[in-house]
Amino acid sequence: MKYIYLLINIAVLFFPFILSFDKKVNFFSKWKFVLPAILITGVVFLVWDLLFVKLNVWSFNPDYIVGIKFWGLPLEEILFFLTVPYACIFIYECLNAYFPKDDLQKYSFSISNLFLGLCIAVLFFGYNRWYTVINFGFLFVVLAYVEYVNVEFRFMYKFYRAYLVSLIPFYIVNGFLTAIPVVMYNDHENLGFRVGTIPFEDHFYLMGLLLMNIYLYEFFKSKEFKKESIS
Repeated sequence: MKYIYLLINIAVLFFPFILSFDKKVNFFSKWKFVLPAILITGVVFLVWDLLFVKLNVWSFNPDYIVGIKFWGLPLEEILFFLTVPYACIFIYECLNAYFPKDDLQKYSFSISNLFLGLCIAVLFFGYNRWYTVINFGFLFVVLAYVEYVNVEFRFMYKFYRAYLVSLIPFYIVNGFLTAIPVVMYNDHENLGFRVGTIPFEDHFYLMGLLLMNIYLYEFFKSKEFKKESIS
């Protein structure tokens, strides 16, 4: 069925979009911060995606895509970088609105250091596999930047909380994509370890994608607040 991947994209976006007008979350009023974060991150990940198609890291099953392509990527794959980040930032803002306490922020730096250590360890053992090395290399750079270079605003506790909740739809959506399969992985370019049908690296691909989106989202919000405070 050629509409499978397109329908998955629509399903990912449907409820977050409808619930964007919830009065407590008021997510639609933050679109001016959400959209530039998604677009900038999307460009980075599209280049990454194009590279991986060229390197035969993954490919797309023609039986489950509509056949419209841009620069060799299916339309649905491009939409993926709009729908998934939108849904994840929506989850992030919902949690912030309904559970505003930030008491565990003091532990987030230690957690980040554990993930940085994990990145180094995986890079050491998986340096000869494209998906592994680019995925964990990217996460290491973005995470190190957010924790060690960015000093203006802190949000990592809220980020980790949103990431954990996002893993629930991630297992559903990615479970479908990898079980059908819509996206086919070359196991010579990853560690070969899967959770069900989902490659181990995908969990940290989501983390890197979500972290860059939320960092930029918070960055644009902070710029706006600075302007307001000056005026």
